[in-house]
Amino acid sequence: MHRQLAAAVTAALLAAAPAGAQRVLTIGAQTPPSALDPHYHNTQNNNQIARMVFEPLFDLDTKARFQPRLARSMRPLDDLTWEVKLNTEARFHDGTPFEAEDVAFTFARVPTVPNSPALFTSAVRSIAAVEVVDRETILLRTREPNPMMRFDMSSPVILSRKVHGPSPQTADFNSGKLMIGTGPYRHVDYRHSERLELARNMDWYGPVEPWDRVVYRYIPQAGSRTAALLAGEVDLIDYVPVQDVPRLQQDARFAVFQIDSITFVYLAPDAMRESSPFVVDKQGKPLPANPLADRRVREALSLSIPRQQIADRLYSGLASPADQFAAPGAEHRLEGIGPLPFDPARGRALLAEAGYGQGFRMTLHGPNGFFPSDDNLLQAIAQGFSRIGVEAQVQTLPPASLFTKATNRDFSMFMTYYSSYSSIIPLRNVVMTRNAELGHGAFNRQRYSNPAVDGPLSEALTTMDEERRRDLTQAAMRALLEDKGLIPVINLKNAWAGRRDRVVYDPSPPNMTEPRLARPPG
Repeated sequence: MHRQLAAAVTAALLAAAPAGAQRVLTIGAQTPPSALDPHYHNTQNNNQIARMVFEPLFDLDTKARFQPRLARSMRPLDDLTWEVKLNTEARFHDGTPFEAEDVAFTFARVPTVPNSPALFTSAVRSIAAVEVVDRETILLRTREPNPMMRFDMSSPVILSRKVHGPSPQTADFNSGKLMIGTGPYRHVDYRHSERLELARNMDWYGPVEPWDRVVYRYIPQAGSRTAALLAGEVDLIDYVPVQDVPRLQQDARFAVFQIDSITFVYLAPDAMRESSPFVVDKQGKPLPANPLADRRVREALSLSIPRQQIADRLYSGLASPADQFAAPGAEHRLEGIGPLPFDPARGRALLAEAGYGQGFRMTLHGPNGFFPSDDNLLQAIAQGFSRIGVEAQVQTLPPASLFTKATNRDFSMFMTYYSSYSSIIPLRNVVMTRNAELGHGAFNRQRYSNPAVDGPLSEALTTMDEERRRDLTQAAMRALLEDKGLIPVINLKNAWAGRRDRVVYDPSPPNMTEPRLARPPG
C-alpha cells in the first residue's frame, strides 16, 4: 500500500503545482522501450529509460569516465576478489533503504528473465558469490579473473529484494507497479509506444536535477519528429533526420548537438545452417545448400557494399565507412587496417568460384525507426548485392518485432547496430559461441561459432595484463574479419536538435537521450 501512496502523492504534487513553477522537458524520441523491466532487453533505448528510475553500481559519462552511482568505489584485492564500497545514502522511491543484499538479489535475477531478446548475463557471468562484509562493503568473488569487471558493473541496474522480490515479473514493471528505483526520476505514467512521464525524485542523494517533470513522446516517423520540434510541441528530438540537419542549423531558433558515436551498423548472415529460410535460386526454388555458409559468398556480399558512397550521399557526413566490428576510438580496436574494399567485380568472381555464378535471391531484414535512414540504408545495401547478381528483397520491421524474430533465427540476414567503448565487449556478446552459463554470445542471434575467434577471446576475458589482452582481442577481431562472420557497414554520428530557448544538450557517444544530459540555457 505504501508504494501506491507514494505514487499517488507524486501525481498529486504534479497536478497541484502551478505550471510556471515547473520546469518540464518534453522529448520527441524515435524508439520506445520494448519493456520497462530494466533487465528484460539489453538495448540502448531500454537502458536510457531504466537509468532514470533505477541505477547501476557505476555509470560511464559522455567522456567514458566511470562515475559512482550505487557504489562509491571498487578495487581488486586479488585476481578473483573485488571489494566494492556501497552508497549507503541511497533509498528506493518508496523509502526502502538500498542494502548490500540487493546486489546479490539483482545479480541472481539477471540471467533468469524469461523471453528476453538479449539478457545482461555477460555482465554477471564471472561472479561466483556476493559476500556481504558490512552495511557498506561487499566482496565480489569471481570464478576466474575478469579484467572487464568495471565495465560489467556499469551495466545492470539494481533492484531491491524487499520491494521487487522474490520473483519480479516483466508485466509488473510495464504496468508501473514495480517501477520503483533509487534513481533521480520517479515513474509517473507509461502508455505503450506513445508516452512516458517521469517526475524528479525530490529525495535523490545526488545533485538536484534541473527538470521537475520529463515527458517522452515516441514519434517513430523522422519527419514527424522534426515537425513536432518546429511546431514547439517538443523541446528536444533525437535521431535528427539527416536531411533536416542543415536547415535546423541555419534556423536561429534551434541548435543541433552532434558527436562521433561509439555505434556501428553491421549485417548478421546466417552462416551456420545447412539451409536458410530466405535464400532461394533465381526461380524461387530451394537451394541444395545455404550459400551464406560459404565464406567466399559472405566476402562477395561485403565487397558489393559502397560504404563511402553511403556515408557521403545517404548520410551527408553523419556516418563513416566501418572497417571492423568496433567503433572508431574503441579500446583495443585494430589500427591501420584501411577501409573495407568496394569491388563488385571481385565479388562476382568469388560468387562464381563458390558455385553461384548465376547468383541467387534472398530477403534482407532490418529495422524501420531504429536509427537514422535505417530503411534507406537497407535498400542501398540491397542495391549493392544486386550488382554482383544477388537479388535482395528488403523487409523492414519495428525494432521489437525484428529482435524477437532474429532471436528465433527467423532470418537469413539482418541488419542492426552495437554501441560500445571497447572492442572486446561486442565480440563477447555478439560473436562468441553462445554459452548461457557464462553469458557469452548473448546477442549471437545467428549462432555464429568460430574457434579462431573463441580461442583468443576466451583467454582475453580472463587476462588481467592489458597488453596481452589487447593482442588477444585483436587476434579475435582479425579472425572475424577474415571469416566475414559479420559484415560491418557504417559508423554513425549522433545528432539531437533542440529549441535554443529551452534546452542545451550534452551529446552522448552511445546515443543516450536522457534528461540528465539536458539543462536549461543560461
